[in-house]
Amino acid sequence: MIQVEHFTKRYGKFTAVNDISFEVQRGEIFAFLGPNGSGKTTTMKAIIGLNVPTAGQILINGIDVHKHPKEAKRFVSYLPQRVVFPENLTAREVMRFYDRVRKLPPALADEVLASANFNGFSDKVVSEFSGGMVQRLGLAVVTMPDAPILLLDEPTANLDPVGVKRFREFVLEQKQGGKTIIFSTHLLIEAEQLADRVGIFVSGKLVAQESIENLRRTFLANGTIEDMYLHYVGSEQHENAS
Repeated sequence: MIQVEHFTKRYGKFTAVNDISFEVQRGEIFAFLGPNGSGKTTTMKAIIGLNVPTAGQILINGIDVHKHPKEAKRFVSYLPQRVVFPENLTAREVMRFYDRVRKLPPALADEVLASANFNGFSDKVVSEFSGGMVQRLGLAVVTMPDAPILLLDEPTANLDPVGVKRFREFVLEQKQGGKTIIFSTHLLIEAEQLADRVGIFVSGKLVAQESIENLRRTFLANGTIEDMYLHYVGSEQHENAS
């Protein structure tokens, strides 16, 4: 469903992402796991068409994202790392705005708010929301177009433990509904609990990609998945420093 082939992104002399390739299959949850600044967001923005590759290509359902952006983007809904909404609008008004922009059924906003458990918050203005509530509103907006692919960049960054639990339920519900999901995180436990497969990003490189089950089988004999992750991160950062 998603093919990333030899994707490289440079900003002047700085290489943000260096020659990475991977595929994500229909109905799969794929986690971008890595420390901050490792290339996760750059790659995600390229998939949605916000970053033009310096080299390589990205295909969604066989459509080149950067040659045919309009056709490719209709398959994708994207939650950025930092979600911002007009502070003078209520949650309901935000949802209805996106209803109109996307030419969706007028009643859909209220349906999504109800399913997102916004009871008591639907008619409060965004300026009264915590960071976690803004993030939850962002997740509600993402589900409105019913796109088959969800791209979620650091979706739990501002969530409290209850919000994280609800996010995990949200992801599993979306998968059960047939969605393909890519999310980024620097938290190993998040990837381990939710993902079918994980791609480990370090210093702009995709240093490993494997199913969670294979990682457990391979590394639990001699340690933990955390040991494996720290091994990849430490080895790559040592190599870059030398």
